[in-house]
Amino acid sequence: MTMRVEWLRGCATALVTPFASDSEVDEAAMRALVERQIAGGVKLLVPCGTTGEAMTLTPEEHMHVVRLTVDVARGHARVIAGIGSNSTAVTVERARAARDTGADAVLVVAPYYNKPTQAGLLAHFTAVAAAVPGYPVVLYNVPGRTASNIQAQTVLDLAARVENIVGVKEASGDLTQIMAILRERPPEFHVLSGDDAQTLPLIALGAEGIIAVVANEMPDLMVRLTDDALAGRWTAARETHYRLLPLMEANFLESSPGPVKAAMALMGLLDERFRLPLVPVQEKTRARLREVLQALGALERPAHVAA
Repeated sequence: MTMRVEWLRGCATALVTPFASDSEVDEAAMRALVERQIAGGVKLLVPCGTTGEAMTLTPEEHMHVVRLTVDVARGHARVIAGIGSNSTAVTVERARAARDTGADAVLVVAPYYNKPTQAGLLAHFTAVAAAVPGYPVVLYNVPGRTASNIQAQTVLDLAARVENIVGVKEASGDLTQIMAILRERPPEFHVLSGDDAQTLPLIALGAEGIIAVVANEMPDLMVRLTDDALAGRWTAARETHYRLLPLMEANFLESSPGPVKAAMALMGLLDERFRLPLVPVQEKTRARLREVLQALGALERPAHVAA
């Protein structure tokens, strides 16, 4: 039986990682970003995922960012630490370390580059969950990044067999696959959208929420969209969805987190710095982001809250 994790619901933010001029993690900016998320109503925070450029962080930096997030969020929001890698042994080590920092759960991406079979994916996720018994593990399926798809039956098998595998962030974009999970999952197993633009339709189909990129820029609006949809206030949710949709789309004009960091720099929230192989976005992308942010009023008022 799946562990009961009632708080795994609503809008979670896939946090960016701000870097200082010397390419170290900008601790002050990271704290400020987490505080802004909490002020915007976000109750779930996800450091060190794709959006957080986790694959370029050293092991020490990785846990430092998780620890910072936990420290600022304590008593205000839950933390789901991204800890996946393409090595099961490394992922196990990171899962235990994240648990020790006080993170509330871990997000485990499918191993990238290796292209494991479904049997390999079953073995990988089972081993990670077994290493942290009683501790919530959320699967992360993003075939566009990993070159492997966690098929619906594999997700369902893990949900049925492994008590502390409590949910999945689904970013395959395959509605048929996601609906199969939603239809057949155990009652306590949670499905979160991994695609901002699919938040509203997936909640309508039964999903519990979103791990969002756009919430970095507009936390309050994304919380409003998610909360309205979960409460069945479809007209209000649809209005906010279409208001945010241009920004959701602009955030993926180039590889994420390039555009979202560029947008946040335009908003005065951080310095636009990346680690190679990521580089700053093209000027046409920046111009589109500026246009979309201006339409939202995000460049005309304090970046703290959108109206």
